[in-house]
Amino acid sequence: MEDPNATETLQALASNFNAEAENLSWCQIESDPGVFTQLIRDFGCVGAQMEEIWSLDPDTFKSLEPIHGLIFLVKWLADEQPTGRVVSDLGNIYFAQQVVRNSCATQAIISLLLNLSHPDIELGETLTRFKHVTRELDPLSRGYCLSNEGKIRTAHNSFARPRISLQPRSTFVVDEPQQDESDADVYHFVGYMPIGEKLYELDGLRMGPTELAEIGPGQNWLDIVRPIIEERMQRYSADDLNFNLMALVSDRQSFYESQIEQFQRRSLQMPKSQRESEMNHLLDRLRIEKEKNRQYRIENTRRRHNYLPFIVELLKQMGKNGQLLPILKQAQPYMPISFDGHVPNGAKDIDDSH
Repeated sequence: MEDPNATETLQALASNFNAEAENLSWCQIESDPGVFTQLIRDFGCVGAQMEEIWSLDPDTFKSLEPIHGLIFLVKWLADEQPTGRVVSDLGNIYFAQQVVRNSCATQAIISLLLNLSHPDIELGETLTRFKHVTRELDPLSRGYCLSNEGKIRTAHNSFARPRISLQPRSTFVVDEPQQDESDADVYHFVGYMPIGEKLYELDGLRMGPTELAEIGPGQNWLDIVRPIIEERMQRYSADDLNFNLMALVSDRQSFYESQIEQFQRRSLQMPKSQRESEMNHLLDRLRIEKEKNRQYRIENTRRRHNYLPFIVELLKQMGKNGQLLPILKQAQPYMPISFDGHVPNGAKDIDDSH
């Protein structure tokens, strides 16, 4: 039976996308596993995290299994053609098009999560509700709804970079327009994951998911996707080798806690030396994961904190105490602008209005 509340919510989401919503800004996101993991948790999802992949060697992937999906950061090329068949009949695939700038990181994460069914991972209320109320929409309308989803956008923009403002309150950079983007490199996140018996690329800038290959019985999808990613890397010139690959995996701390619990139950018949050796190995892995999570928390707190008011106040106090000018004179050989405001040849002028 159709839920009348869900229908009402769906209609509101679809109708609320107007000219004002088109201008809602999303910030650029750093390609970092700690940032992506925090986003997953801020969305309300439990039991998942992102891990950076440093090598396409099979052993690297094996050490992180189960791997539920991959997110690949590549340089965006306007004329790049899909390597497979773009699917229009979605069936059981959840796909949303990207309709706002800078949202591709969150778009890639959510594309993987909303196509995932695994006992380790719970989507949480926000993502479950969003998937439910947009399930009957086409990919473009889903993209509009995603751009309007307040909790998801707020989590994404919590990683905006701070900037100096002449206003009395501090502000954060959110999708600040560039003066000239014609020569700028644009990077884009795309997802890869198995859905049913096939491997798909999930790229929000396409009209639909791209079917890449069939997955045979007993075949590991990672053995299929590795050469596809490697081939895509080889399309770029030697000057464009800026890639980043991350894996969506089950929460590693919970994984090792479960491994320790299972080992304690089945290791009673083992020789003492073997039991201690294997237990120490698991405990070491658990300690590493706990320390990694601690570092993620510290780094993300620093990323999200606005240090600019402190810096501005520090400079003001140094100026009052006569400490700033000697430092500026010492730094002058390295500065593009001299104290009289003259801009040396080759240096870009600064817009004083900002």
